[in-house]
Amino acid sequence: MDPLVAQKQLKALVATVGQVIVGKDSAIELAVTCLLARGHLLFEDLPGVGKTTLSQALARALGLQFRRVQFTSDLLPADILGASIFDRETSSFLFKPGPVFAQVLLADEINRATPKTQSALLEAMEEGQVTADGLSHPLPEPFFVIATQNPTTQMGTFSLPESQLDRFLMRLELGVPDRAAERAMLTGEDRREVLRHLPPAMTSDELRAMQQCLKAVHVSPALLDYLQDLLAASRQHGHGLSPRAGLALLAAARAWALMQGRPMVIPEDLQAIGPAVMAHRLEHAVEGMSGRELAKRLLREVAVN
Repeated sequence: MDPLVAQKQLKALVATVGQVIVGKDSAIELAVTCLLARGHLLFEDLPGVGKTTLSQALARALGLQFRRVQFTSDLLPADILGASIFDRETSSFLFKPGPVFAQVLLADEINRATPKTQSALLEAMEEGQVTADGLSHPLPEPFFVIATQNPTTQMGTFSLPESQLDRFLMRLELGVPDRAAERAMLTGEDRREVLRHLPPAMTSDELRAMQQCLKAVHVSPALLDYLQDLLAASRQHGHGLSPRAGLALLAAARAWALMQGRPMVIPEDLQAIGPAVMAHRLEHAVEGMSGRELAKRLLREVAVN
């Protein structure tokens, strides 16, 4: 696929979702980049800024099957994955799939559930399958988890363990809209009505074709040197970024390059997606510094050869 053709389609997708989420094009671009790179997305922000609406808009604009699970403290793993039910007619157990069997799963307020329930998504996010009673059940293609979480300072939340955080390619924050965007929301059509009539901007087949195109986005040895320098610099602060984080950075950079209509990755692509990919993996690396601050410092201090 011609990168310029892909760029045109992806920009149209961003514009379509932007009809619902006003004034947040940069966050939408990163969200689309994450999905394009076959990653999973974590939104962390205050309630009411549009995290759930953005997730629904992405699924609708891509024509993907969407399911939502509201995470609560009494939610059980079987409520997400499904369970085996005894069928008296056949005298056997039949697997009844849970809501995870969707192309886009919204795990709303994921950190309100207990760690046991949170971990139920690990296999699904990593392997694209669910195992029940020794049998593996493949999930639909494409399969994306979009999770939202409330700030951990709020009551009734359970912090996501590092193993769970590492399954998310990106962590994004929406924040409140600026004054002009907020005025447009206040005076415009109800967001739910806009969402209900949102036209698809791309088919799932077109999305899969673009995902396959990422393999053809060129990465030079010099770019790999820069990426490895970033990884090495992060490891001077405790455990730093893992090799899997390096693969995540590379996949996201390839997707961002395609978003820009380029057939090759340049350092600016890594810098554009770096904070979203690195921050949640560096959250506790340096005392007194957030993961986002450390990610930005690494990107600022590591030289491009």
